[in-house]
Amino acid sequence: MSGVSELFLSLDYLYLAAPDVGAAVRFYTEALGGTLVWRVRDGGSVVAAVRLTGSGPLVLLADHLDRGAGLLIYRVRSLAELRESLTGLGWTTEGEPFEIPQGPCVVLRDPGGQRLAAYERVRPGMDARFEGRFDPADAPSRRAARSGARASAAGRAGAAEWGGRS
Repeated sequence: MSGVSELFLSLDYLYLAAPDVGAAVRFYTEALGGTLVWRVRDGGSVVAAVRLTGSGPLVLLADHLDRGAGLLIYRVRSLAELRESLTGLGWTTEGEPFEIPQGPCVVLRDPGGQRLAAYERVRPGMDARFEGRFDPADAPSRRAARSGARASAAGRAGAAEWGGRS
């Protein structure tokens, strides 16, 4: 046994709640020394990607997630195989599969209730398409427009809204 999961290819994204994306970007870039890779506005949601290390996952800062609703987003070879394997071991899916720019994605819960997401990269060119894109961040966010209303559906869906759907 190699000690490496055969189900997961890589941890590509840390998807974190950021009620004020601008302030979060300043913290991750100025205080932690990261580099802003892109910032995308889709509808009323803003998501920014910050690279903190030379390799490893991008940190995605999203204003539509509830605090504490962050996700580890893993890339897999086959979403269907992953779901079949993990649900047989007591994992559950949270909602139906949905699309992120790179491909189909699903949110899963382990038997202890921890959430993670997995996606199958069927549109690899999307990463290059976002890199260097900096949509304006000055329009009010969806969270601000809701005046404090909870975003439970967006939080459950996790990555569903980042950067629009392809």
